[in-house]
Amino acid sequence: MSFVAGATNAGGFLAVGQYTSHMTGVLSSIADNLVLGQLGLALAGFVALLAFLGGAMTTAWMVNWSLRRQLRSAFARPLVVEAGLLLVFGLFGAAINFSAGLFMPLTVLLLCFIMGLQNAVITKISNAEIRTTHVTGLTTDIGIEIGKMLYFNRADSQMKVVGNRRKLKIHLTLVAFFFIGGVLGATGFKIWGYITTLPLAFWLILLVWGPITHDIRRGRIAPRPAAAPR
Repeated sequence: MSFVAGATNAGGFLAVGQYTSHMTGVLSSIADNLVLGQLGLALAGFVALLAFLGGAMTTAWMVNWSLRRQLRSAFARPLVVEAGLLLVFGLFGAAINFSAGLFMPLTVLLLCFIMGLQNAVITKISNAEIRTTHVTGLTTDIGIEIGKMLYFNRADSQMKVVGNRRKLKIHLTLVAFFFIGGVLGATGFKIWGYITTLPLAFWLILLVWGPITHDIRRGRIAPRPAAAPR
């Protein structure tokens, strides 16, 4: 998922000229544009923020709806939606060449929604310990763990400072895959254009194929919620 986020974020930059994976820059641009009197740009940034928020809300609705029905595909369903939206992104991106005034803003909103959707999935899976659409928090945690590992503990110390090697390995892997995804995504969009969204969507479908087909075989696509205990 970090790979897909990195590829989508980098490819999205080539498509619309801005990164959409984190809202820090978007919120800062809203503040800057308000001060500069660029109310139209400030409003556009606010709508992009709402799109990211809407993506996260959609994941929360889908996951909780599925968990209540005890579906194995609870966390897979938002990724199926993301795969479909990546294909829509490819269509919108191709249409930018014909009507940039219409499809450029729509593409930005779509990318923000996708990022919010994916970020919420891994947030819920990891109990808010991991993010995949941006690496600021991951890099901070990497620095903390390396600092703890390099900390000099006195032999008579009652409380030793010890780095979490497992956490460090996971976070380094996520950052590495985000970077690799960014490089390959940017390369793909530069050479082949928006058709690069096809392998990204296909990869997401592969990730969720198991739990989705499990629920299909058991006829549990949209069962009634489990009865509350009496």
